[in-house]
Amino acid sequence: MFCMSTILLHLIPASLYAGLGVVFWRSCILARAPLAKGRQCMAPRERVFLLIALVAHGVALHSAIFPGEEMRFGFGVAMSLMVWLAICFYWVETLYTRLDGLHAVVMPAGVLASTIPMLFPGEHVLANAASPAFRAHFVIAMLAYSLFTLAALHALLMSVAGRQLHNARFSRLLTNLPPLMTMEALLFRLIAIAFSLLTLTLATGVMFSESLFGQAFRVDHKTIFAAISWLLFGALLLGRNLWGWRGRIALRWTLAGFVALMLAYVGSRFVIEVVLQRIG
Repeated sequence: MFCMSTILLHLIPASLYAGLGVVFWRSCILARAPLAKGRQCMAPRERVFLLIALVAHGVALHSAIFPGEEMRFGFGVAMSLMVWLAICFYWVETLYTRLDGLHAVVMPAGVLASTIPMLFPGEHVLANAASPAFRAHFVIAMLAYSLFTLAALHALLMSVAGRQLHNARFSRLLTNLPPLMTMEALLFRLIAIAFSLLTLTLATGVMFSESLFGQAFRVDHKTIFAAISWLLFGALLLGRNLWGWRGRIALRWTLAGFVALMLAYVGSRFVIEVVLQRIG
């Protein structure tokens, strides 16, 4: 059971994300006309508030993952951590790229990510969590997951925007989005970085399984789905470089690779903890 202080730890970032979502919705979506060229939805003040929300979310995650000397990592915490890292990358990206129109979409994901550990806390204790090698492997894997999560959300939004643009019916929600070429360039930048991290995750997992997990390498469902995801994203990047894949082809491959990656760990934890209601 959650104590009141733990509930507050999760509700504080959720409230901050929700408040920022309302601000961005009013300034980016409900505005009668597109924003002027020099004006952005995320002003310095909003950027500082988002950073505060990210810090509060990070504190809540640390409390959930490290309740004591052990390390717990269930389905809800895994989802929350992936989205938190994705929003961290998103925040950094806003320093270099104008992403007006995406802010009001990202904030609801932050609200959900902040509260889901309260619904699905999970009691799964990670073995070998004290090992520095395991923690490095864990961090790299989660960075890859989070970037692919952001890429998948990005691809979905591009799909909606592309369909509306094709039908000449652009809704107010998408009016202030960056140009599709800019969004596509950002998508492949995210995928390229995430693919490198996933490659490193798989390579270290295979070569150093004994020191990381305390057992010899074995092929299980997590390894199979992670390898399938790696192949899909690798083929996508290869197709992009050799044949200029873009548009619907790129979006389909991105979502297929993301689904395979989710099945590798998060999907299995969801089945074990939520469907079967088991801890291990």
